[in-house]
Amino acid sequence: MQVGYVYHEGYLEHDTGMHPENAGRLIAIMKGLEETDLIDVLNPIEPNPASPDQIQSIHTSDHIRTVREFSSSGMALDGDTPTSNRSYETALLAAGGVISAVDAVLEGMDSVFSLVRPPGHHAEPDRSMGFCLFNNVAIAARYAQQKGLGKVLIVDWDVHHGNGTQKAFYEDSSVLCFSLHQYPHYPGTGSLDEIGTGGGRGYTINVPLSGGANDADYLFVFREILRPAARRFGPDIILVSAGQDGHRNDPLAGMNLTSEGFGQMTGMVRSLAEELCGGKLVLALEGGYDYDALSESVIMIFRGLMGEIDAVAEIGEVSGSTRQVVEKVIDLHSGGKIR
Repeated sequence: MQVGYVYHEGYLEHDTGMHPENAGRLIAIMKGLEETDLIDVLNPIEPNPASPDQIQSIHTSDHIRTVREFSSSGMALDGDTPTSNRSYETALLAAGGVISAVDAVLEGMDSVFSLVRPPGHHAEPDRSMGFCLFNNVAIAARYAQQKGLGKVLIVDWDVHHGNGTQKAFYEDSSVLCFSLHQYPHYPGTGSLDEIGTGGGRGYTINVPLSGGANDADYLFVFREILRPAARRFGPDIILVSAGQDGHRNDPLAGMNLTSEGFGQMTGMVRSLAEELCGGKLVLALEGGYDYDALSESVIMIFRGLMGEIDAVAEIGEVSGSTRQVVEKVIDLHSGGKIR
């Protein structure tokens, strides 16, 4: 099985100092891959920076100019989103890294994990927020469509709702946005009744989970909601906003996922990609702020991509609150995109 990874030392040049989203995250991931010798069996993919036109497939020209100008002076884009004098170039390289991953799966790679920063899923078409400058996954989705992959499934398992991705495709029936996240939590969006508007109605699926949700809760959601929704939609490629900040040791949230749980979720998504779209699967790094937990989770994700962790049949004890949310989501989308 050909599994690739995107990495470039340029991703370390987005200098955020002591901010939780800092270069140490990628350093820890690469160290973990080297210590486990995984790096020797994975296929490295060199990223190219995204062009301004590719960024503009999602973001306004005013927003692009703002990121460039604020970065040149090292000004923060908001209270959560610092920049340094290389942040604009690094953000282009991050978006380009996910585009390069799409190219790789189109050229025959089974799956690719883009180890990029800054992250992207909070960046809306006209503003940066939540540590994110440009929306890497959304830009890659549009790129995939330009390359002939008409229907894109985006799975967002970051603990925070991907408001930027949702906003980019809220009226679009060619992109199915699926997100499960801690709720209520930053950024405050992602309630279950946010399902899209106009032609995109029903093509946004939010599963807001209570704090403390664990591996069994997430896998239950994948089995009961994601799997049937994906089968009904029939994607040509699956993109994942892979944030590991739902880990039980992460300091910025309150979920109870294990590193193994991320591997199991990956196994389920990989199985769906093999069934529905010839295995075309691209993941992009989002959150995850405990170095050890992040590194361990990424290792398990790669093992899931390599087929060492399969979709699970027995998922353990599921909380009553998760079962209630799942029932509400299914009822809300009844006759629509789930069943």
